[in-house]
Amino acid sequence: MPELFSLEYPQSLGVYDKYADAQKAVDYLSDNDFPVQNCLIVGTELRQVERVTGRLTYARVAMAGAASGAWLGLMVGLLLGIFSKEGSWLSTVAGGITIGIVFGITWTLIGYAATRGRRDFSSVQKVVATKYEVLVEHKHLAAAQELLVKMPGRKVDL
Repeated sequence: MPELFSLEYPQSLGVYDKYADAQKAVDYLSDNDFPVQNCLIVGTELRQVERVTGRLTYARVAMAGAASGAWLGLMVGLLLGIFSKEGSWLSTVAGGITIGIVFGITWTLIGYAATRGRRDFSSVQKVVATKYEVLVEHKHLAAAQELLVKMPGRKVDL
């Protein structure tokens, strides 16, 4: 797989502020019969962005633990219910959900208590690129540049 994400002697064809613009340039090259298998789009100037989604309390943590435990318990209960021969299938599923809820609440509260208030908020994280560079194999650079000069509405730093 590493050779799939590399070129032998890559040269910069252009730098774009938006991924869509870099994608549009490669698509234009493809539409004009350029061998686009010799191109890479590389996200550069990476930043980690964290969006705070809310405040954590013991009640919210317990609710989240109950919800995830219920799903896990449902899955286990359904699997056990399918293969069990004795008793009610519904009671096996209900028992799995109940055990899952108790397990989920217990472990999430233990984990939250272990942080001792150092992280009393929930969030989601994402790594984003602020620039996108189109690289092309060195032997195709001139042809790609000639094509991109003709591209209508081009936005590129050559």
